[in-house]
Amino acid sequence: MSNPQPLKEEAYDMSGSRLALTLCVTKAREGSEADLDALELMFQKLGFESTIKRDPTAQQFKEELEKFQEAIDAREDFVSCAFVVLMAHGLEGRLKGEDEEMVDLEDLFQVLNNKNCRALRAKPKVYIVQACRGEQRDPGETVGADNSVMVVKYSPETIPTYTDTLHVYSTVEGYIAYRDDKKGSYFIQTLVDVFTNRRGPILELLTEVTRRMAKEELVQEGEARKVNPEIQSTLRKRLYLQ
Repeated sequence: MSNPQPLKEEAYDMSGSRLALTLCVTKAREGSEADLDALELMFQKLGFESTIKRDPTAQQFKEELEKFQEAIDAREDFVSCAFVVLMAHGLEGRLKGEDEEMVDLEDLFQVLNNKNCRALRAKPKVYIVQACRGEQRDPGETVGADNSVMVVKYSPETIPTYTDTLHVYSTVEGYIAYRDDKKGSYFIQTLVDVFTNRRGPILELLTEVTRRMAKEELVQEGEARKVNPEIQSTLRKRLYLQ
């Protein structure tokens, strides 16, 4: 039996511009400003050109992303990657705008895919979503489960529409997300700390975020709760932020 071959360690070219857009509903979301401050410091340290838009309506979520896409495609310099941070109240697959109307996350994700944003074709697109995905609460179990990573193979001649994308949710499907009125959300604060102070491929950094969050116990209404992020990846290469 032949020895298994090591994986080829190919990384995305991060020598070009790094762009970030944060859309955050602060209305009835105490602690949001603490998250925005933390994200701004993170993007500054990691060399991103960062734009923040506060209190978008449901329609403006889509409009601001479309403006972001148009600005990226209009650039003449080399763009390495884009981060999009979406923070609002939500349910599974939807976010609530400042106007209380809902917008489908899938409609937002499609704006920057390999078909619709030429400058980001085959480049990493990272979505960070701080929002509830349902109303369930997790009291925790005595035994946890490991994350699994899927390896995607591709043809060198063409590229699928939905590769090179990373979705990072603050909680798993069907469950609520937690936010402190003063300190901000546990997810954003943990992610910023790891991304700013640790080095490694982004999926390994996110594993550390998950480990830290899973270890902690949150108390809500006197009840102990557990929470962990969910990571969905179609990245084809390793993504290093620093």
